[in-house]
Amino acid sequence: MTIKERYKRTFELLDEAIPEPQTELHYDTPFHLLVAVILSAQCTDKRVNMVTPPLFEAFPDAQTLAAAQPEAVYEYIKSVSYPNNKTRSLIGAAKTIVEQFGGEVPDNIDDLLKIPGVGRKTANVMLAVVWHRAAMPVDTHVFRVAERIGLTTNSRTPFQTEQTLVKHIPGDKLPTAHHQLILHGRYTCKARKPECLDCALKDVCRMYNKKKS
Repeated sequence: MTIKERYKRTFELLDEAIPEPQTELHYDTPFHLLVAVILSAQCTDKRVNMVTPPLFEAFPDAQTLAAAQPEAVYEYIKSVSYPNNKTRSLIGAAKTIVEQFGGEVPDNIDDLLKIPGVGRKTANVMLAVVWHRAAMPVDTHVFRVAERIGLTTNSRTPFQTEQTLVKHIPGDKLPTAHHQLILHGRYTCKARKPECLDCALKDVCRMYNKKKS
């Protein structure tokens, strides 16, 4: 199977298995999504979705969060991982958005990367989810699944994985492909116990077919 054939068949199968993939983070505005994505680092979406409704009620926009006291923000997010660091990131992000971008989350990667707590993955999430841009956020699920299936080979960093996926996936497909790979990794191609026998991709998966042979 050529790499082109592998990509084509992989996403044909994912289109059947996960036809309408969406982020599992709950949000109403681009700013709310940014907050949720910052909170989701090394934390489950389920936990983040428990924390954000009262947080958003108390701090509905960048202006209110920028003016918040760290102790007040911490109380709302103390059940997520690394709450002290994330408190600083959230307030720093809000202040930057207010001071540099007029209170609105910017819609380009260069400006997004100027915001505290926003790395390349988070910036790409914003571009893909909010603005449906040709961006491929690479989290642990995407990194793992792409390598196991054979979409990447010996990829050492998320950025290498991103570059390879962007090269082979049409731009208008990238936002959907991102969610499909995440959801496939979260529920089927799990880190410790992948459910290979129930996997829609087993016929094209490099790891599964290596184990069979």
